[in-house]
Amino acid sequence: MKTFPDNGIVRSVCPFDCPDTCGLHVTITDGKVTAVTGDPEHPVTKGAICNKVRQLPDRVHHPERLLTPMRRVGPKGTLQFEPISWDEAYDEITGKMRSIIDTYGADAILPYSFYGNMGILNAEGMDRRFFHRLGASRLDRTICNAAGSKGYSYTMGGSIGIDPEETVQTKLFLIWGCNLVSTNMHQTMLASEARKNGARIIHIDVHRNRTSAWADDFILIRPGSDGALALGMMHILIRDGYVNEAFVRDYTVGYEQLAEQAAACTPELAAELTGVPAEKIEELAALYGKTTPSFIRIGNGLQHHDNGGMIVRTISCLPALTGQWAEIGGGAMKGNSWYSRINNAALEREDLLPDPSVRTINMNQLGDALTELDPPVKMLFVYNSNPAVVAPEQEKVRKGLSRDDLYTVTHDLFLTDTCKYADLVLPATSHMENLDLYGSYWHLYLQLGKPILPPAGQSKSNFTLFKELALRMGFEPELFDLTEEDMIREALDSKLNPLIEGITFEALMENDWMKAGDGRRYPITDQLPTPSGKIELYSKAMLEAGLPPVPTYTPLAEPETYPFLLTTGPNHSYINSTFGNIPKLRKLEKGPVLHMHAEDASRLGLADGERVLVRNDRGEAKLTLKLGEDVLPGVLVTQGLWWDDEERGMSPVNALTPQRLADMGGGATFFSNRVEVVKLETI
Repeated sequence: MKTFPDNGIVRSVCPFDCPDTCGLHVTITDGKVTAVTGDPEHPVTKGAICNKVRQLPDRVHHPERLLTPMRRVGPKGTLQFEPISWDEAYDEITGKMRSIIDTYGADAILPYSFYGNMGILNAEGMDRRFFHRLGASRLDRTICNAAGSKGYSYTMGGSIGIDPEETVQTKLFLIWGCNLVSTNMHQTMLASEARKNGARIIHIDVHRNRTSAWADDFILIRPGSDGALALGMMHILIRDGYVNEAFVRDYTVGYEQLAEQAAACTPELAAELTGVPAEKIEELAALYGKTTPSFIRIGNGLQHHDNGGMIVRTISCLPALTGQWAEIGGGAMKGNSWYSRINNAALEREDLLPDPSVRTINMNQLGDALTELDPPVKMLFVYNSNPAVVAPEQEKVRKGLSRDDLYTVTHDLFLTDTCKYADLVLPATSHMENLDLYGSYWHLYLQLGKPILPPAGQSKSNFTLFKELALRMGFEPELFDLTEEDMIREALDSKLNPLIEGITFEALMENDWMKAGDGRRYPITDQLPTPSGKIELYSKAMLEAGLPPVPTYTPLAEPETYPFLLTTGPNHSYINSTFGNIPKLRKLEKGPVLHMHAEDASRLGLADGERVLVRNDRGEAKLTLKLGEDVLPGVLVTQGLWWDDEERGMSPVNALTPQRLADMGGGATFFSNRVEVVKLETI
């Protein structure tokens, strides 16, 4: 029987959807978590953690933590539940599944999940295997990084960038479309170390934020125009002789076609499209052309546009032009999951699908899926996500969730907004109660998270929930009656990735973390997984996919019916809607605000601190104005996803955002959004 420490400091891993994947020290006092700090021995995060994660004791031992399965007894939307046993819950779920499969087919069942827990077993392990074996509709999990990852891969072949530990050698950082201080704090630590040795840090974004204040310089840009800025820089690099011709000749394909495209994007045209003065573009390009090594940290926000994949694709070509990939500390990064990639095929068992052509539903279009899809979704199983807050076009989503003929199960730690629409709510474990394997999409380490607390109440992990459901459904024990250790071993099968050879369950039990490639440096130019084996400035694969084969600027698809472009980025204290119910963090964030340029406010007769209604054809949200020059005229920014609270004036900002898909990868277009702003008292 597993024993847990009553007192002492033990190691853990941060499980949240953040690139840093920090090593943690957890203080246990009388069997409870009383403090969480950073693990000073972790090779990358080195003892520093964000304020969010310091509040984990309040999350793990929250008085509103779900502790027992519950069945809805009132109308949807009322949070009226009664406690039931797990046996009753399992009987109800399996009975519903069998009935739906017999009547409508298995594709009437839809899982809905993302990365509320980044543990590999609990995010993309037993759950995927279960729904594949069931034959359910497939979920295209593209809400976050799909468009940018696809765009980057057209250039580089995959999520493969500079090792962040090398960035202490960098002399010029371009932090592009990323509020690094709030979303990747350890990269700021490495950049600050480089700055002590003379590095310069430039932040490019649509909003002056914490990262802008930390950086040496800030460039304010119009949303969705970043590709034009990158093309304008290329124009200058080529015109003024900053191109590393030897590198381009040896390690790239398509330079001539790219140069032809960049020739049309003059600094003056780029200035007109981006709102960045032409002289500033000239200065930026010259600095980039002259400085070696230079590094571009490509943020997530860029890809949440209609043209988001092409934006990232365009920026990712810049380091090749000046030969930065040949330098330690030079290059770019969108993500780094390629290095420590695991054996997902063995883990998820896609081969178990009874019908490999079963329909796929894009998670960004949940509203349409629940209100318009034919044949309809009859059962929704939600875990690791809170779609009633995070999915776009919220009015449609909530209308669909309210359907009387839709049976919804949620598995969570708390009664989230999605639980309001659930028929069954199941209590989930926290990551401190699970054995799991963690990768990072920033650093190159795999880590083992060990259980340091017993499950709270009757809570179960995603792994256990779907394992037990599979066995109740009569699925093959040899596929599902496994331990976490069994599945971790399957994930670490290194046949497809020699960089994780030697990273075994036993080795991780002993070492807690291990670096892909065993710490050896692998020059990117030696191992590019593109079709040509080189950096593809011209991509035949894009041409075959019906996309422009070289970087191209295209405007946003959102009709200009409304006067303002609205960007809905992350705030400092929450991760999407996670932590939105932690009192200390709510107090710090106070409430959602709308950043507006003072000129726009003056024209509309609006005052700082005034409550306004933001609306378009999709929905509306109430926000508090914050005026200044932190955004360009015609641009609005609000940060954070807040739990519904009519008393405190919280309403879902994703009521405003579109379901349209981005140009690549089926990604989201949250930021390609137009709205109007009106005084509340005029309504």
